Amino acid sequence: MANAINKLSAAKISKLSEPGLYGDGGSLYLQITRGGTKSWLFRYMINGKARGMGLGPLHTVSLAEARSRALAARKQLLDGIDPLDIKHREKATKQATKAKAKTFSECADAYIAAHRAGWKNEKHGAQWESTLETYAEPVFGKTPVSEIDTALVMKVLEPIWKEKTETATRVRGRIESVLDWATVRGYRSGDNPARWKGHLDHLLPKRSKVQKVVHHPALPYKEAPAFMEALIAQRSTAAHALRFLILTATRTNEVLGMQWSEVDMAEGIWTVPADRMKMGKEHRVPLSSAAIKILKAQKSQKQGDYVFPGQKENAPLSNMAFLQLLKRMERTDITAHGFRSTFRDWVGETTNYPREVAEAALAHMIKDKAEAAYARGDLFKKRSEMMKAWEDYLQRK
Repeated sequence: MANAINKLSAAKISKLSEPGLYGDGGSLYLQITRGGTKSWLFRYMINGKARGMGLGPLHTVSLAEARSRALAARKQLLDGIDPLDIKHREKATKQATKAKAKTFSECADAYIAAHRAGWKNEKHGAQWESTLETYAEPVFGKTPVSEIDTALVMKVLEPIWKEKTETATRVRGRIESVLDWATVRGYRSGDNPARWKGHLDHLLPKRSKVQKVVHHPALPYKEAPAFMEALIAQRSTAAHALRFLILTATRTNEVLGMQWSEVDMAEGIWTVPADRMKMGKEHRVPLSSAAIKILKAQKSQKQGDYVFPGQKENAPLSNMAFLQLLKRMERTDITAHGFRSTFRDWVGETTNYPREVAEAALAHMIKDKAEAAYARGDLFKKRSEMMKAWEDYLQRK
């Protein structure tokens, strides 16, 4: 029986070249093809049927390893298991797993596509794509989403956590959302490595501890009337739009995206739709006589749907319009958004209007939950009076 197995040797195998099967014993054979390729074959009978299972090429699987694989197959046969069926099943499982696997990039694209319709505007979706493409994908964009762990998430966040805290916070939240989506869809399992509470809060300092407060350069309110006089001398659409922005204390994107359908000239009301408001809530803006005068001037040369049109047909002014205007006026020390601070300082330091009226004019969210629960109205009448006073101040009345 000793001669029944281990008939071959490395030296003997190296000399064999004729095509055919050379038995080592124990159902193990060296197979040589007409082209000279040598490989291992396990031949056996099960349920009256002859079967053959490849064990790998000689250049990869040694004689000792082939014998070990043949031994494992013989043991399976003793247990009534067909080794070839097991091999086919494992191969199918691997192929199914591979087909099911998704990269982070694929999951991010799918998540954005699934949620885009529910977001308030296209800009929000673009921001998702931009931040993930810039910060997350270079680190694990092509990594299977099932393999993303805390170390990889930290590799994304640590370089930007202190210097770009606001951005890093958004990136973390977006990674967490994509990974949660992937878990629900069955592409990964286990805890979310991007979660904050009870996890990353132990590895990264709190946002409030490292975030630098960035204030938009603002014009002191005492200089506002003189600036408005200088602005009136400018005859561009951008100048008219900036005057309107100052008079209404609104945001840049709210003014640039303003359409005639939002304006009720007779009632003196401009209704900014929710999808263009930072808080996602419709905002009514009272229009002073000076603001209405600007609108009437724009109406007389109406071109398309936008109140302050840009150079392209039926398109608004560019986001760079105010920046370029201030540069021409040699006022690069201030920003358009900063005029909201100018207005707020004027209200707080020179008038008796309540804080909540000023905050309502700026469409700020009430942070105190108890106060917010009772703030059902928009204080429109009081805001109208306040904006008239602001107009008078700007015009030195």
